[in-house]
Amino acid sequence: MTVQERVLIAGAGPVGLVAATNLVRHGVPVTVFEAGPTLGDESRASTFHPPTLDMLGDLGVAQALIDQGLVAPKFQYRASPDGLIAQFDFAAIRDVTRHPFRLQCEQSKLTQVLLDRLRGDPNFRIEFSSPVRRVTQDAASVEIAVDRNGRAETHTGRWLIGADGARSEVRQSLAIEFEGFTWPERFLVVSTPFNFHAVIPDLVSVNYVADPERWYFLLQIPNLWRVMFPISADEPDDLALSHALAQSLMARIVPGISAYEIAHTTLYRVHQRVAKTFCSGRAFLVGDAAHINNPLGGMGMNGGIHDAMNLTARLIDVWRGTKPESELDRYDRQRRLVTKEHVEKQSIQNKKNLESGGDEFRNRLLEIAADGDRTYEYLLNVSMIGSLRRAEQLG
Repeated sequence: MTVQERVLIAGAGPVGLVAATNLVRHGVPVTVFEAGPTLGDESRASTFHPPTLDMLGDLGVAQALIDQGLVAPKFQYRASPDGLIAQFDFAAIRDVTRHPFRLQCEQSKLTQVLLDRLRGDPNFRIEFSSPVRRVTQDAASVEIAVDRNGRAETHTGRWLIGADGARSEVRQSLAIEFEGFTWPERFLVVSTPFNFHAVIPDLVSVNYVADPERWYFLLQIPNLWRVMFPISADEPDDLALSHALAQSLMARIVPGISAYEIAHTTLYRVHQRVAKTFCSGRAFLVGDAAHINNPLGGMGMNGGIHDAMNLTARLIDVWRGTKPESELDRYDRQRRLVTKEHVEKQSIQNKKNLESGGDEFRNRLLEIAADGDRTYEYLLNVSMIGSLRRAEQLG
């Protein structure tokens, strides 16, 4: 088959378009195949960590995103009904990041910023309504089958990046096992324009509230607050999505307030899974195609962007001939192990911490907050700087 001298990317979400942007800015031709007719406009992930913002700054898009988002330099742990346990400020790690804060902004804002930057570049193409269905490859190329308007097409390239989400057809076509488990409970996200700052003293934009009966996560994005609650496995979907349940859960937040304007609710299952390998021949998995986890800590999309930057830096070197193709083996070695060691482990621990709401968790937080060195190390880990440093150590 005739090989197109391009990198093919399945999926035009934030991870796929970050990969495309980094490749294109270094002169590597890219074609992105997106299953949907347009970019997705779902809110989904909405937290960008400091090192992720640094990476987006290198791509020239961080400021455009910051202009549309909400800067959150601090986050809090609270307990119901006692209130504030500890507060942490990313200013403590300003010596290692250009962006010592979290940015609260919907991921759809990033994909639009990236596409606007890519459009018009001769090295960039995007094909909408083009889900990737099948992957085959040989020693020199990879071929994908694309379903376009009910008609099968094939495209070839030198490499393929599968950024096509948790149900990745790239991963399935490559027969890569998605190891892990699904949590029995589901998560309910209630979005409201209610101004919590007006009724909760000293509240910040990112708040984790521990409660052994029903913990919740209170997070602000532009124009809305998102409140996330666990929903037990024995509660049916129609009850979980009912207005009455949403109001009863929200009534736990502030005593005396029981009627909220609710913009929308979302119920979803939560998984902890990591692909058995992040690469197979000339095909690679990034983002949700490679790993999914519960959203506590905001590590999913950020970890995917870190995948994309790690992989594409190596592809650029191999494309230019400055590194051998064996350089690409480092991607799987670094990103898969660090996902297991940091992202999966930390996100599971975050959930257990909020469920416990006990003295051990409270005392540990207070000890960390009272010690400058421990606070510094803690912030390196929750910001994901620690995981990036660990990846480099893996060689």
